[in-house]
Amino acid sequence: MLTTLDELPEGFLDIEANRLHELFDGPTLMHLSGRRVEPLFVSVLLHGNEYSGLVAIQQILRKYAGKELPRSLSILVGNVEAARLNARVVPGHADYNRIWGFGDTPEHRMTHQICSDLAERDVFAAIDIHNNTGKNPHYALICNLDDHHCHLATLFSRTVVYARKPDTTCTWAMSGLCPAVTLECGLPGESYAIDHAVEFIDACMNLSGLPDTPVPPQDVDLFHTVAIVKVPARFSFSFDGDAADIHFDGKLTSMNFNEIQPGTLFCHVTDGSYAEIEAWDEHGRNRADKYFQHEGNRYTFRVPVMPAMLTSNPDIVRIDCLCYLMERIRKDEYHEAGEEAARVQTS
Repeated sequence: MLTTLDELPEGFLDIEANRLHELFDGPTLMHLSGRRVEPLFVSVLLHGNEYSGLVAIQQILRKYAGKELPRSLSILVGNVEAARLNARVVPGHADYNRIWGFGDTPEHRMTHQICSDLAERDVFAAIDIHNNTGKNPHYALICNLDDHHCHLATLFSRTVVYARKPDTTCTWAMSGLCPAVTLECGLPGESYAIDHAVEFIDACMNLSGLPDTPVPPQDVDLFHTVAIVKVPARFSFSFDGDAADIHFDGKLTSMNFNEIQPGTLFCHVTDGSYAEIEAWDEHGRNRADKYFQHEGNRYTFRVPVMPAMLTSNPDIVRIDCLCYLMERIRKDEYHEAGEEAARVQTS
């Protein structure tokens, strides 16, 4: 299922995402040698319609064309078929950023092979580049709070999200091998998103190492993902006022990365539908009652939270989730048990 190459195929630097199938039969891992042997791993197009990462890595490779790379580079071009369709995933097939945990499907075996290969190469750091569909700032996501992960993340943005779920992502898997980060680079194709990713990759390629000292608390805005909000499959929903069980405001995405106060309206449910929303914590428990107040046909926020990655794209809601809920934390006061995390005001 996975093709491994030791050189760039001709035409890679200029090809668009929806034509990658002309170069690759499927997921492809390319190893390019550089001055420092331990490679920087960069994964792009794990979601086929999030192509800023591809353009960024093409720009990096053009910059160093004919020159020695400052560090070896391992590039994973992920869901080539989904990219051909300009879709997050191929309908009916696996999400390529949910196959990095335990499992015995061909896709799981592929990711296990990638991790084994990178471990043998003593991978230096890992970067997984994504776009999103809502109004979000650029931010970095990590699955480990050690100093190396935090320094890597703040090299991209002072806004850092710590997430323990889902535990099937590329960054989760890579965190067991090296400092690893997901870059959330706004909407696909935005020039600033591409420039920001290029700058970050280039900086990482030229690092000799990461500091062993903590990131000063004043230099990072650190958030912990406490719940994943989903709409149960049995209920319909809309963002435009069409008939449905659950009605969300079309401007819902403006809540992203804003502190939402208790009592703020989240959605309406249709009388008699008995519709509900779910909020799953990192222990697999539905904690909707903790975060939302359901009175009559209104869902309002019960506690102060900060949503992220709110989307009005129905396909994303069904395939993945509606949003994540976060709370601000201080790394030096945070306990891995989760429930005892030290929370601070975000307003």
